[in-house]
Amino acid sequence: MSLGEKIKKLRQEKGWSQDEFAYNAGIDGRQVSRYENGKVTPSVDVVVKMAKAFNISIDFLLLEDAPRKPLGGPRNKLAERVMAIDPDALSEEDERTLLHFINAIEAKNKLKAVAANVK
Repeated sequence: MSLGEKIKKLRQEKGWSQDEFAYNAGIDGRQVSRYENGKVTPSVDVVVKMAKAFNISIDFLLLEDAPRKPLGGPRNKLAERVMAIDPDALSEEDERTLLHFINAIEAKNKLKAVAANVK
């Protein structure tokens, strides 16, 4: 998928018009159509602004087979592992199970915090 195709797809996922995308990215709205159609290649500065607006890694925008990940990338091993999971490869049961474990850990930590305040 070309850079222009990725920009258009990401913009549509956000539900943004070309003008809304330009506003959110802080770029020239007249250029968005040209970027999406591959008529103009955005500068490095513009690619960075786009990545920030989409909260997507720059390598995903620029490289053909780079994995899709948030701009900052994972901050620890757990986040890295979760980001490496292909959501299309998970069954609904697997997804429910993972969410159940995450919810259980969050609940446990909230209870610990409440218990610490009671003492």
